[in-house]
Amino acid sequence: MMRHPVTPPKHPGYQQTAQLGLFTALASILGYIETLFPVFAGIPGIKLGLANLAVLFILIRYSWQKAALVSIARIIIIGAMFGSMFSILYSTAGAALSLAAMTLVLARTDFSIITVSVIGGVTHNIGQLLIAMALMETGSLIYYAPALLISGVVTGILIGALTGELLKRLR
Repeated sequence: MMRHPVTPPKHPGYQQTAQLGLFTALASILGYIETLFPVFAGIPGIKLGLANLAVLFILIRYSWQKAALVSIARIIIIGAMFGSMFSILYSTAGAALSLAAMTLVLARTDFSIITVSVIGGVTHNIGQLLIAMALMETGSLIYYAPALLISGVVTGILIGALTGELLKRLR
């Protein structure tokens, strides 16, 4: 007796759910890889933001709601495994502001994916700086702003370019 492979029922949501899971895992793995590198550029808090590649991809491919789910999941996973409550708080503040800014820019302009990513990188750093200033109850942390803004632009260009390539290859 020959067995036939079981084929899953045809449902449009399965492929999307699988991609969301895949990109959540990818974001978590990329976040883990970043924890292996000490502080980037010698300034606390600066990272490449590789996990944001997955979030930007989902934002463009699906919606801000699905991008938010992937972002929240990766923040919790990475924070629980390699961080602390403070790292989760900083990441959440940066991710929320970044996602909101990128969503608004995508909805109202024809900017390139790299420009959208730069806006996301800069606003992510601003969100983290604002939460740090609030938690530490000091405005003196503003001296980090120039370095954080420059790193947001540089990493935004990198993540935007990588996401653009990924979108081309996965169409």
